[in-house]
Amino acid sequence: MNIQLSDHFTYRRLIRFVIPSVAMMILTSIYGVVDGLFVSNFVGKTAFAAVNLVIPFTLVLGAFGFMLGTGGTALVAKTLGEGKQEEANRIFSMLIYFAIGLGLVLTMLGIAALKKILLKMGADDAMLGYGMIYGRLVLLGIPFYMLENMFQNFLIAAEKPQLGLIVTIAAGLTNMVLDALFIAVLGWGVAGAAVATALGQCVGGLIPFVYFARKNSSKLSLVKTRLMGGALFHACTNGSSELVSNISMSSVGMLYNAQLMKVAGENGVAAYGVILYVNFILLRFIWVMPMALRPSLPSTMVRGRRRSCRMC
Repeated sequence: MNIQLSDHFTYRRLIRFVIPSVAMMILTSIYGVVDGLFVSNFVGKTAFAAVNLVIPFTLVLGAFGFMLGTGGTALVAKTLGEGKQEEANRIFSMLIYFAIGLGLVLTMLGIAALKKILLKMGADDAMLGYGMIYGRLVLLGIPFYMLENMFQNFLIAAEKPQLGLIVTIAAGLTNMVLDALFIAVLGWGVAGAAVATALGQCVGGLIPFVYFARKNSSKLSLVKTRLMGGALFHACTNGSSELVSNISMSSVGMLYNAQLMKVAGENGVAAYGVILYVNFILLRFIWVMPMALRPSLPSTMVRGRRRSCRMC
């Protein structure tokens, strides 16, 4: 039996609603360490350190997807709760199309700035070579990475958290299988890791896009729309905390890497990378519940069910 945002949320119903999202975030955190696992074991320490120099930078760019996804989901859920489904679809579609354009711009800016950033963090010639190969290829997937982050939120607002879990599993398996194929079998090194990651992000971004672009059974669909400045502003301000928190954590990681390169070289960066992977998994457990609950609260409040909100 599907649980809808319009339902009254008891504790049991709430737990059932968030379980797919919890599983989705846990799986995402596990998939996030796959590149490092294969690169460290099949390519070497220097390549692993180079990958860890690049990852925080890509997370900074991808944080804009978190901002639009979290802020936009609250706005869309509120609009749905008010019974304005057509307007909700227009806002949803506008945010998705805007994210695609923004992702393309960030990709170009990221590729242009990549070498300078790696040099600022102290990459030597060997690490610079690995970092440029990995970074340029991974940055091509930024638009899809942003869409993947956004759809993880919007699928909850669309009352399809199970589909979000399926998409996450598909994207993660794509990344894992292609990592094994490209790195362990074909010997493509960091290029293989980057291509596998980008293709996994394509799966995570394109499957929901196709789902919403076609006639579907959810409350949301992609429709013709226009740039809605007010809605975009509200989505950005609503999600600004997610943007700042993600950028700050990634920036701290970049600063740590820069200092570790001065003090301990690639050994320090590689060791710190292992710690970051463990930290990434633990943080997902903290983030998952607010993310899963966020779409239900605006929809519940506009219908006057504040007691249900206090229960949450």
